[in-house]
Amino acid sequence: MITIAVDCMGGDHGPRVTLAACRNFLESHPEAELLLVGLPDSLTSLSHARARVVVATEVVGMDDPVEVALRKKKDSSMRVAIQQVKDGAAQAAVSAGNTGALMAIARYLLKTLDGIDRPAIAALMPNAKGEATTVLDLGANVDCSAQHLLQFAVMGSALVSVLQNDNNPSVGLLNIGEEVIKGNDTIKKAGELLRSAGKSGDLNFFGNVEGNDIFKGTTDIVVCDGFVGNVALKASEGLATMIIGFLKAGFSRNIFTKLAAIAAYPVLSSLKKRMDYRRYNGAALLGLRGLVFKSHGSADAFAFEQALNRAYDAAHNKLLDRVQARIAHAAPLLAGVAGAE
Repeated sequence: MITIAVDCMGGDHGPRVTLAACRNFLESHPEAELLLVGLPDSLTSLSHARARVVVATEVVGMDDPVEVALRKKKDSSMRVAIQQVKDGAAQAAVSAGNTGALMAIARYLLKTLDGIDRPAIAALMPNAKGEATTVLDLGANVDCSAQHLLQFAVMGSALVSVLQNDNNPSVGLLNIGEEVIKGNDTIKKAGELLRSAGKSGDLNFFGNVEGNDIFKGTTDIVVCDGFVGNVALKASEGLATMIIGFLKAGFSRNIFTKLAAIAAYPVLSSLKKRMDYRRYNGAALLGLRGLVFKSHGSADAFAFEQALNRAYDAAHNKLLDRVQARIAHAAPLLAGVAGAE
């Protein structure tokens, strides 16, 4: 039985969305149980034999400063959910709440794995192959060293090996060109480290990739700093929104735009489905001594259920053990880099 702790109060919609998603998740996962964390009066609409309420008396707001969430709201639903993982009551926690607060609380309670300096946010982004590219970091670390990018690549490889059943996923380093000589000093140094990791068998390093390679599906994993990764993520979501808007506008204007929309509808509808970010919702906070997944704050019930699915798959397939094994294998390389710096 896999147990997942759910921050039912987090996100833009709170229990109205999270509880509906939990109900659907339980129906499709008879071997799972949920700990519903939040204000008890808000959780009465879901009664299930495999769902148990864990009371929290506070809620972290989407605009709460990290300091408030971490130091003042010590009985928040977000913190109590992560505490369940630390105490061993749950194998994973899921929240749609404030990203900065979630990362800070998770890092404070769970700590980072040996060999990892900073946790990273890893998520799936749809590609032209009808699959998804795993990209990290997506916002946890704006400034990264070459060593951090190497650590992200190691953790991302473990994630993909578990969730996509691929023991040798390819890794690309996001750059302004494919050539080795391109990029700033950090990217060039990271490229050297990743090539060394490829030669030692710690990674399947493809080489430098550009932004469009994320959507082409050139590699299974793309590594970048959190600033660039977050921009790429928001651009992807914006494109999906534009396609939806085009479809709606085409059917609401004059006869010519309606005819054009009808002709393009099958292709655009397929593209819309492929790029629907809700299908890929659920970003892993990698590098911690426990599994924590971040749902998009505006997620609807369908999207939040996908985050629950990813948390379940990660726990069921022992993602944490896989990450630790990958890090242990790469330990001499990671230690050598740390020593050199």
